[in-house]
Formats: sequence, structure tokens, C-alpha cells
Amino acid sequence: QVQLVESGGGLVQAGGSLRLSCAASGRTFSSHAMGWFRQAPGKDREFVAAISWSGGSTYYGDSVKGRFTISRDNAKNTVYLQMNSLKPEDTAVYYCAARDPFTIATMTGQTYAYWGQGTQVTVSS
Repeated sequence: QVQLVESGGGLVQAGGSLRLSCAASGRTFSSHAMGWFRQAPGKDREFVAAISWSGGSTYYGDSVKGRFTISRDNAKNTVYLQMNSLKPEDTAVYYCAARDPFTIATMTGQTYAYWGQGTQVTVSS
């Protein structure tokens, strides 16, 4: 069982930056591929980024490529999402998610077994 807690959301002006963190409980964090997803009001959940359990592979949604960077620190049981050049359309609740141990990172939310409660990111124009 993995428990996830996101932090770092807030209000930022367009063009600004934020770094989200997701702290995981347990001793198996380094075996879980991790992902970030977001959901804006009235819209479907959207894949943002994912990282393999080793950290060697990363994946991004088309709308954030070149602006967002996912990383992880297995010693700190934490995954990060650095968000630069933020746009108003990035406004959403951002969720951290974990796959079952030793499974590959994917872009599909239904394949993730564990979810955090989300953190709000609001980008003003």
C-alpha cells in the first residue's frame, strides 16, 4: 500500500513557475512508476507526465512537453513536477499517482493503483 500526498500548488501568473511535490509513504517507493495527471473543471482527467521506477525514462503529454519536467528522488520517497512557462490552460487540480511495483510507466490513468488527493494549480492571465 502506498499513500501519496501532493504539495506545492497555488496561484501563479502566466509565464511563471511552480514545483509540485508528491511524498509517498512506505519502503517500496523506488519500485513504483509514478505519474502526474490533472483535471480541470468540466474536463476529463488528462495525462501530464510519468517516470519509470528507476527514473531512467520519462513521458509527457503533448500539451506540457518542453515546459514541464518530472523527476524523482527515491532516497526521499518523492516525485516532483517542475512546471515552467505556465499558461491559464494549465489551471487544474493536479494528482500524483503510483503504479503497482515493478510495472512500467504508462499514460493511462486507469492503470495507476494509488492516487493522492490532489493540489490546485491556478494560473492567472
